[in-house]
Amino acid sequence: MNYRHSFHAGNFADLVKHALVLWLMQKMQADGPLHVLDTHAGAGLYDLSGDAVRSKEAEAGVARLMTADNRPALIEALADEVAQFNPQGGVRFYPGSPVLIARALAKGGTYRGFELNPPVKALLDEALADYPNAQGFQGDGYDLATNAALKSKGPLVLIDPPFERGDDYIRSADTAATIVKRDPKAVVAIWTPLKDMETFDGFIRRLDQAKAPNVVVAEARLRPLTNPMKMNGCTMTVVNAPAGTEAAAKEICGWVASTLGDEKAKAEIWTL
Repeated sequence: MNYRHSFHAGNFADLVKHALVLWLMQKMQADGPLHVLDTHAGAGLYDLSGDAVRSKEAEAGVARLMTADNRPALIEALADEVAQFNPQGGVRFYPGSPVLIARALAKGGTYRGFELNPPVKALLDEALADYPNAQGFQGDGYDLATNAALKSKGPLVLIDPPFERGDDYIRSADTAATIVKRDPKAVVAIWTPLKDMETFDGFIRRLDQAKAPNVVVAEARLRPLTNPMKMNGCTMTVVNAPAGTEAAAKEICGWVASTLGDEKAKAEIWTL
């Protein structure tokens, strides 16, 4: 599965990922400055009148978010951020993880985003230009984030690959396990598409075999897993999850599934 950020920006999976990342940051920053590492940063800010028009996923995601009534608090927090980039109303611009994280950093916090594609790295630099505590770096995000985590005490690490390589599931699990083994205070959040359970179960088994601690798995399924060629849902798997993660994930995934999914949509939150 080739998951290009620009093509899928603002879809339901972004809402799950970004709402939970914002909550994790709020939770972790209560203990002091937070250092965030992002293995696959992307461009940072997306114009939804570009690639996203062809996919129409933003129409079924962030566009519906912004017109929904009675949004729960953790969904409202993301909607507030999106609104800041669209002062004229509507949803033309959607902030990706780098910009959302940079804006949410408390004093003393830092963001380091890694991007392998040079043209996308240039867009990332442009998106982060106004945030002095946030920087983009070019290279393999798995290796760079693992090394950077050694220099950061208790970082939050976001792993969000495009899944265009056959080893992305394996490297995501191994990177997370390595980081928390070296630093028991680190928290790693891994986003994955949910197409079929066989692929996802292999990823979970990899984490389990590596003895990854305190793993919370949050699933938002918009439809039954009957078509493995389609992204039927998504997951956020939090390794070394802080207290309250299950409740936060339930609020976020529950709203996304019930609001944006079909009649058989559901949210499931569970632990290893």
